[in-house]
Amino acid sequence: MAPKINTIGVLTSGGDAPGMNAAIRAVVRRAISQGMQVKGIYQGYSRLLNEEITDLNARSVSDTIAKGGTILYTARCHEFRSEEGQKAAAEICRKHGIEGLVVIGGDGSFAGARKLAEQGICTIGVPGTIDLDIACTEYTIGFDTAVNTAMDAIDKVRDTSTSHERCSIIEVMGRNAGYIALWCGIANGAEDVLLPETYDYDEQQLITNIINNRKRGKKHHIIVNAEGIGHSSSMARRIEAATGVETRATILGHMQRGGSPTCRDRVYGSMMGAYAADLLAEGKSNRVVGFYHGDYVDFDIQEALEMQKELPDYMVRVSKALSI
Repeated sequence: MAPKINTIGVLTSGGDAPGMNAAIRAVVRRAISQGMQVKGIYQGYSRLLNEEITDLNARSVSDTIAKGGTILYTARCHEFRSEEGQKAAAEICRKHGIEGLVVIGGDGSFAGARKLAEQGICTIGVPGTIDLDIACTEYTIGFDTAVNTAMDAIDKVRDTSTSHERCSIIEVMGRNAGYIALWCGIANGAEDVLLPETYDYDEQQLITNIINNRKRGKKHHIIVNAEGIGHSSSMARRIEAATGVETRATILGHMQRGGSPTCRDRVYGSMMGAYAADLLAEGKSNRVVGFYHGDYVDFDIQEALEMQKELPDYMVRVSKALSI
């Protein structure tokens, strides 16, 4: 039987995502309900190494569930990637009585959690990333808010694009994953959707689509471009030169990371954070929380990192069919 854990820590790492605060709140309150103390670690692994650690209680996380970003702040830490940094982080955890740690972030954050587990600190990962690119889970905290933010922005760009009879290229985030672009392409009725996983860089096809749509009386043309492809501004110049249609690029950028989380992100964040606290209460370690086939589940971190995730082929095909 695993020894009882008395004190846990919680941190957010990597890119921020709406709903992280819901997860932090759930970790704290669920852990307290099970008799554990909780410490918050600022700025991820970076400030863990600087021992910027504070006690958290139920009151500490009051009125945070509706806030975007993360109340613990976040950063990336090159020093933690070394074995010396990992050993130092584990010793700091032990110095502060932290026996278990919840890491809210993406795959890079989970790789760090696995290293801490090897140093004897019980670690649980919670998937917080707008990219939806973690293979062990069907949902990641922040995606719904980000995709709704992007959808709303694209609707607004479409209005002005129609007024000026323009082609608009709207670049959305997602790193090298096309989930935000794919969902927005369908939700916004885009004429073209460029996905890192499938795009063949055939700009002539885009040019042909624009010209043919203009002949059919279409007053605008929306291209949703994924961040992993990028270069939207230079693409816009080339398309305008080839078609004679005024073309503008809009890069939505980090606005997609901000804003009050949607109901879905608040609920998923709360459930995943609570589940992580439950796993630590059971003495589990080196696990990642996921949502799979309607249930909250957990996987070995290494197993989770080795999984591969692909865009749903049917969604890609439907996206193309609906853009006709």
